[in-house]
Amino acid sequence: MRMFFVTCGNVREAKKIARHLLEEKMIGCANIIPKIDSYFWWNGKIEKDSEALLLCKTLRRRYSRVIKEIKKVHSYTVPSIELVDVRAGNEDYFKWMETVLK
Repeated sequence: MRMFFVTCGNVREAKKIARHLLEEKMIGCANIIPKIDSYFWWNGKIEKDSEALLLCKTLRRRYSRVIKEIKKVHSYTVPSIELVDVRAGNEDYFKWMETVLK
């Protein structure tokens, strides 16, 4: 299984991306953390912004398509999309993921 961490401009955008990925059967589950404080370099200076964090769970074989779809619907010029390779966890959950993403 793979999990993506995606920062979004707000909860509405995170929900829009999650819904799109679910409808396309690209992910089996999404979680949204409604408010995070982000600090980052942009245009040569340190910026701060409030964002929402979207966690998307999918199968290993789908990661490149998921990244492509996120970029297609995301409002940011350069969205932060980080992939975490989940090597261990609840095997029943992993089997469920395989079932729903057939």
